[in-house]
Amino acid sequence: MGAIHVRGLGKAYKQYPTRWSRLLEWLLPFAGARHKLKWVLEDIEFSIAPGEAVGIIGVNGAGKSTLLKLITGTTVPSRGAIHSEGRIAALLELGMGFHPDFTGRQNIAMAGQLMGLSDAQITALTPEILAFADIGEYVDAPVRVYSSGMQMRLAFSVATCVRPDILIVDEALAVGDIFFQQKCFARINAYTRAGTTLLFVSHSAGTVLNLCTRCLFIGKGKLAFDGAPREAIDLYQAELLGRQDQGAQALRVVGGAGAAAAMGAHDERWHAAALTGAPGSIHSPGADCVGVRFIDAHGAEQLTITADDAVTLQIDFRIHAPFDDPHAGFKIRDRFGVVLFETNSYCMGQRPGPVQAGQVLSVQFALALALFPAEYTITVGLGNGGYDEGSFREVLCYLHEVSAFVVLRNPRAITWSGLANLQPAFSHAIY
Repeated sequence: MGAIHVRGLGKAYKQYPTRWSRLLEWLLPFAGARHKLKWVLEDIEFSIAPGEAVGIIGVNGAGKSTLLKLITGTTVPSRGAIHSEGRIAALLELGMGFHPDFTGRQNIAMAGQLMGLSDAQITALTPEILAFADIGEYVDAPVRVYSSGMQMRLAFSVATCVRPDILIVDEALAVGDIFFQQKCFARINAYTRAGTTLLFVSHSAGTVLNLCTRCLFIGKGKLAFDGAPREAIDLYQAELLGRQDQGAQALRVVGGAGAAAAMGAHDERWHAAALTGAPGSIHSPGADCVGVRFIDAHGAEQLTITADDAVTLQIDFRIHAPFDDPHAGFKIRDRFGVVLFETNSYCMGQRPGPVQAGQVLSVQFALALALFPAEYTITVGLGNGGYDEGSFREVLCYLHEVSAFVVLRNPRAITWSGLANLQPAFSHAIY
């Protein structure tokens, strides 16, 4: 139980040029169709085994929510077929299925009946539902007075009061507070360990990486990638960056490792081979990244670093066109793909200044790697024209996992566990 099989799935909606066209098509069917089909999803095929935790990501409008509605049966496909096994619990839209004029307690009873629970089961489960939702006296108030967070609390509590064979969550947890989210994720993890199949839609890369072992990337209504969550997220980020106003035609998203031919000039770094990066990396004609390395105080390259030691991350970019406001940045991820730290020169309030074609821009970030002993990867990027909280007018290159390094235990440090050493100072008093 809990398997899902999708074959040749497609969903299209009719678009009419005027408000009268629909009426004319109904009244005069012999005159031919007056609409055009807008395909939201096309040729989607995949299978999910029982117990798998699968993320679904994509930009807004990619078709993620439509796919979930098709799987749950709330809308019907235009072509193709879906076969699922077992009971499905779904949180597709905030408060979906709740009647705003009825109280939370009344909506619990109605939602339980829709889930196929008997009156006795609903009565027995209600105290547990209320305890998990923790909305207090509002349970006897109309749902229309609930905040979005309260609606989500009650909806999740009801949908998961009994472990389903398939659990589908569409971004609903984004409105909850951090403490309730932790409760939800703990319950989701417990259910998946017990064999529940999970379909989880989110724009949070960290959440997808933590919850899911597989990820579907939906791009422009098609299944663009099905595989490891880290690679799917990299491709998703590449599409996000490619949608900026600089024009997607200037960007080339790579699908694997390799190296580009270098062009000659005065500096040895100009002659170096351009780095390509992992799937989802972005290149543009304006600049190449030709070097990423950690160096110590003596200028020697370091691939193995003792935790807490001061090092410098040096990134070299070969510039092919003039840019008025270039900014470089980096991202450190662990072996699961979780981002541990990310920043760039714009976010640091630094401006390297204009660069010209034929120059090499070499940037350095001095830092202490207070990380847990393990292996890590580096993602680097170069943009032009910073604005807002770290966005850029132009994305010149964005390369995933161009380098890796190892952090060793610091024998001089305290014994600790976690992701980063917060270097606590201990004191005490006895009275």
